[in-house]
Amino acid sequence: METDALKLWQRYKERTTFHDEIGLSLDLSRVDFADDFFEQKTESINKAFAAMAELEQGAIANPDENRMVGHYWLRNPELAPSAEISQQITSTIENVKAFAAAIHSGEVSGADGLFENVIVIGIGGSALGPQFVSHALGKPKGDRMKMWFFDNTDPDGIDKVLDKIESNLDKTLCIVISKSGGTKETRNGMLEAKVAYERAGLNFGEHACAVTGEGSALDQVAESEGWLKRFPMWDWVGGRTSETSAVGLLPAALQGLDIDQLLAGAAACDELTRQPDAVANPAARLALAWMHCCNGKGEKDMVILPYKDRLELFSRYLQQLIMESLGKDKDLDGNAVQQGIAVYGNKGSTDQHAYIQQLRDGVPNFFATFIEVLKERSGELFHVEQEGVTAGDYLSGFFQGTRKALYESGRESITITINEVTPFSVGVLIALYERAVGLYASLVNINAYHQPGVEAGKKAAERVIELELELFECLMRRDGHPMKVDDLAMEMQAVDDIETIYKICEHLCANGRLAKLPGEGPFEVQYTFPESSSDELPIS
Repeated sequence: METDALKLWQRYKERTTFHDEIGLSLDLSRVDFADDFFEQKTESINKAFAAMAELEQGAIANPDENRMVGHYWLRNPELAPSAEISQQITSTIENVKAFAAAIHSGEVSGADGLFENVIVIGIGGSALGPQFVSHALGKPKGDRMKMWFFDNTDPDGIDKVLDKIESNLDKTLCIVISKSGGTKETRNGMLEAKVAYERAGLNFGEHACAVTGEGSALDQVAESEGWLKRFPMWDWVGGRTSETSAVGLLPAALQGLDIDQLLAGAAACDELTRQPDAVANPAARLALAWMHCCNGKGEKDMVILPYKDRLELFSRYLQQLIMESLGKDKDLDGNAVQQGIAVYGNKGSTDQHAYIQQLRDGVPNFFATFIEVLKERSGELFHVEQEGVTAGDYLSGFFQGTRKALYESGRESITITINEVTPFSVGVLIALYERAVGLYASLVNINAYHQPGVEAGKKAAERVIELELELFECLMRRDGHPMKVDDLAMEMQAVDDIETIYKICEHLCANGRLAKLPGEGPFEVQYTFPESSSDELPIS
């Protein structure tokens, strides 16, 4: 009589695919789809394959912005729809390598000799991809340059980085990354960095390079100020899929990572996942597994559990790639669908002391993705038990135990296995998920390549800044006469924004840019200029 364990072993053999050409296996044995599930989805996945083929041939795959989508060309320029685009990609890679070599050799240097540090100034895909790759592949004792990031417009976060390297700014290169040059978080980080260099008596332009669109606001600044180098960003590459462009390749090359192998891994995965066969294509299998787990409607969250410290930031990287691509209000036909898959995660076995308890025994509103790395370390093994057991054996045991415990509790999971974390395997993982996202988007009929929700948030933020400036002007007109928030809103003719005005006032008071006179309650407080700045507008 066949036991449940033997049945599961049989299913493991049937539902695990081994892709030696990219050093990866994909196990769907713990996903409870019907045996004929892939067959049921044949028509849908074939349409997705066709759409992907058209995308790679240069079709307008982002209709809302009338753009091609070409991140796959970045690792195989010969596939680009024109010789001009192919040449742009090839020359950019060559320029990245040449610039990194010039920096490392000292041919291009800072005010006090060889550059030792790099500050990457960007946000979203312009920071998450470089951060993930840097963390995954960095060698603390062997990196050519040490990496730092301004990845937000938080002054305290910027100060935290500057406090550590301010005395070495003369040996620090800045990379400012923004396609349009108008991204406020990146612009603010650039201005903060520039003033820090100036305080140190340094010329910022002699320590900076840009990755941006040709003719953008940032491109113009870099050119006028004589920055060291400018690298292109193209409108057919989205930020969240830009790691294999200059956005990710330049920081990686400067760190001393093997960008040829990163590109080779991505290219090999692209080639494998280009085949229109759901049985043999791991990206298609991944997308179809998501389709089953989420019922094609995002009904469950995706929990990413890499059992490797080097892949700790992979969940953050995937969070943007998947949620920004798939989280859409309308489908391609204009129907309201509110699609998406929520993504979160950290790393194993750390998570077993955090939220695994809820995953096993709590609300079953998720499916897990385990990422198993077979090789423990590059150096000599160390045994933590006399019987020859290593710390890595325990890590593998925790992975297998957690996977078993979740499945016994009715929680589905996917397992991706790679041999070790290398530039090639990281390129494979990046390309695998990019392709799976594109295929899944076709399966649910949405545009994976625009981000109207992000743009809406930016516009709302701009309104807050407009109100702040109007508030200053209002107080100036009243000669700094103290006013309650209700009166300010009336005077500014912005009653509908009264809560925002209150939040602005409290923020400005906390930072000494407004003062407040006590009232009978928090909403009876009056706001005015601090005495020290009563004759001038308290903004820079």
